[in-house]
Amino acid sequence: MVTLYLGGIRPLPPENQPTGMFKREIAQPVWLGRAGLAGDAQADRRVHGGPEKALHQFPVAHYARLAAAFPAAAALLVPGSIGENLSADGWEETTICIGDVFRLGDARIQVSQPRSPCWKIDRRYGQEGMAKLIDAAGIAGWYFRVVEEGEVATGCRFQRIDQPAPAATLQRLWQLWQAQRPYPDALEAFAATPGLAPNWTAKFVERARWLRSL
Repeated sequence: MVTLYLGGIRPLPPENQPTGMFKREIAQPVWLGRAGLAGDAQADRRVHGGPEKALHQFPVAHYARLAAAFPAAAALLVPGSIGENLSADGWEETTICIGDVFRLGDARIQVSQPRSPCWKIDRRYGQEGMAKLIDAAGIAGWYFRVVEEGEVATGCRFQRIDQPAPAATLQRLWQLWQAQRPYPDALEAFAATPGLAPNWTAKFVERARWLRSL
C-alpha cells in the first residue's frame, strides 16, 4: 500500500536549524500540484522542493539496511522519517528508471532525478556518517515532477503506466556518477535520457566534456 506524508518547518536538534524532514502521514485526501503536496514545506528551497522535486520517494527496504549499519538509531528508522512524501513496498533504485511515469491517485507523476542526501540526515538520527553511507551506496530515493495534478491520499493507487527509458535505472545513474573515469559517451547517453531533470543533464554533459579534455 502507498503511504503519503507531508509536514511543515520545524527546528532540527541540536543546533535547531529549520527543516522540513519531520513529516506526518496524510489521513485525508490532499491536492498534489506542480510544486508538491498542499501543506508540505521545505526549509531550504535552493536544494529541496520545486517542480523538478515535487515529491520524494524513499524505498521502504532501505530502512532495514540503515538500521543494521546504525543500530543505535534503529527505533527511529521507520517509513516517513527521512523526509519522504511517498512510501510503497517493492520499489528500489534497481527497478525505478528516469522518466518512469506513475499514476498516483488522480495525478500523474514522473521520475526526474535522484535525491542527493545532505548533512541533516545525520542530525535527524543522531548518527554521523549516515548521509555519507546513503550517498556512497546510492540509496537516497528519487524525486518526481507532477505531469498532471490531482487529488491523492494514503492508500490510493500507485501504478507505473509508462517507462520510456528501461535501461536508465537510478542504480545505473549512481554507478556512472560515482565512477572514477566513466566513458564520456556513456555520460552523454545518460544525459539524453527522456525525463532527466535539467540540472542532472548539465552535470553529466559537463563531466563528459571535462573527461574529453584530459
